[in-house]
Amino acid sequence: MLWASAFVVIRDAAPHFSAGALAEGRLLSGAVALLLFLVLRGEGLPGRGAWPGIVGSGLLWFGGYMVILNWGEKLVDAGTAAMLVNIGPILIALLGGWLLNEGFPPRLLLGMGVSFAGAVVVGVSTSGAGTSSLLGIVLCVAAAISYAGGVVLQKPALRHGSALQVTTFGCVIGAVATLPFSGQLLDGLRTAPTSSVIGMVYLGLFPTALAFYTWAYALSRTTAGRMGATTYVVPTLVLLMSWLLLGEVPTALTLVGGALCLAGVAVARSKRPNVAPRSPVRLTRTRQDGDVI
Repeated sequence: MLWASAFVVIRDAAPHFSAGALAEGRLLSGAVALLLFLVLRGEGLPGRGAWPGIVGSGLLWFGGYMVILNWGEKLVDAGTAAMLVNIGPILIALLGGWLLNEGFPPRLLLGMGVSFAGAVVVGVSTSGAGTSSLLGIVLCVAAAISYAGGVVLQKPALRHGSALQVTTFGCVIGAVATLPFSGQLLDGLRTAPTSSVIGMVYLGLFPTALAFYTWAYALSRTTAGRMGATTYVVPTLVLLMSWLLLGEVPTALTLVGGALCLAGVAVARSKRPNVAPRSPVRLTRTRQDGDVI
């Protein structure tokens, strides 16, 4: 829900900030909130084994993904961006199966295929003709790769640190990585309307701090592939929020795509039914005197 709301809020804030400035403002807001929560809970630094994953996910997912995606979405229409970024969950499943030894469950792969088909339908139905540049397409694909790599690196870090620790310091590293955009952020803060500044802070507090924390909590209790599959719910939620909040009425084709996304998530998250083992058959025969052998 929170990640879906981010796409709606970004539409208001993005025109007034550069790609890097919006990412930096969002990450700084999220990092401050997470650090305060970490102190209140009395959690210190995570174990040494968590830091490679924290640094990797901080640079790739928190920092790189947000900057690249913001940049890419300025050069392509929303539908094309949605299609390309939704390669990410498929890459997570493939990388998780290979690098994290999670395997390739048939239901997961089938469900992701259905959801991706739904994302393509949504993208086609919302794409504008001739509004996407080659650079924008490359950037959106790079964002998907960065997102997938960050998730796969975050998973092993959660074995050595809590969800709050891994999220907090990943966000801090992402914020530090975006500091070169500080000048652009200050310029944007001076000229942007109050609603856009509030939107940027909202992005930091909720879609970043709270949503990334709850994501890490859930990721520590399941596989990266199965968690990645749940993000295919986001396009459907974005459609509903845009309909309710922005008055953007989806077409019939768009609704079909959203339904496919949800159906794919249901398949990917389903488990193979447990079949009770059959009781062994006891063979008996009766002697002529009536005793059972």
